[in-house]
Amino acid sequence: MQNINKIKFACAPIAWTNDDIPELGKENTFEQCISEIALAGYSGTEIGNKYPKDPQVLKRYLEIRNLEVASAWLSTFLTTKPFEETKEAFIQHRDFLHAMGAKVIVVAEQGHSIQGKLDVPLFQEKPTFTEAEWGLLINGLEELGKLAQEKGMEIVYHHHMGTGVQTTEEIGCLMENTSSEKVSLLFDTGHLVLSGENPLDIFQKYKSRIKHIHFKDVRASVAQEMKEQGDSFLAGVLKGAFTVPGDGMIDFRPIMEAIIESGYDGWIVVEAEQDPAKANPFEYALKGRKYLETLIPRAELV
Repeated sequence: MQNINKIKFACAPIAWTNDDIPELGKENTFEQCISEIALAGYSGTEIGNKYPKDPQVLKRYLEIRNLEVASAWLSTFLTTKPFEETKEAFIQHRDFLHAMGAKVIVVAEQGHSIQGKLDVPLFQEKPTFTEAEWGLLINGLEELGKLAQEKGMEIVYHHHMGTGVQTTEEIGCLMENTSSEKVSLLFDTGHLVLSGENPLDIFQKYKSRIKHIHFKDVRASVAQEMKEQGDSFLAGVLKGAFTVPGDGMIDFRPIMEAIIESGYDGWIVVEAEQDPAKANPFEYALKGRKYLETLIPRAELV
């Protein structure tokens, strides 16, 4: 249990302004977002679309609020575009995160992805990769892993609804065919449960390669409605499929116990893409942090 105080807790800005649906929370400013993240008791943040792109400018805003940067998302197109295009974007992204002191780089393959398509049914039209595309993805990720290592960093792959790496089998394929030295995994409770996977099983199987964690909960009634009505991923977000830990169907206690027992010492990011007009971001961020306190009593959230 010694490592409890090595785990750091961050909050994602997507609850204030949604990156995939920018009109959600367009009225919420960057400064409001980071101020409320700090006020809710978190010590870190991921990067949203309103955050300054200049590291020195961003540092000034974050340091006075005692916030660090945990990581930030990068969309890759290794299966559909020339590698050089992703490489160029990756290096720019890597250098920005390195300047901000982050240790991991979140990547997610968006070739053939339907996650951003409002009118494409999520469960009925999920994309899959061909054998050739799997080869492009695996080789490309390993090359990105090498580039990350140049800065003493690691890539963490984000399995995601509506993409070619979503299910238990697909995550297994990725992990089994990539080098643990070059490719690590982001563990996201919400995406696993919405997909129908068992998050505890996934964590236990790949815990040695999990270097970044997203905690989000799922509203069971909305998830069922999404399947029955053929909703897209974004339609599900608008309906409220996701919420903060402790407000949905997931039992986080055994998951947190497994995380602590594993010796994990990275970030746990509370993330719940919701409509801020329906779910006040500060209130939900605070609700999520207070729930986390019940999972690790006597330990200080840092």
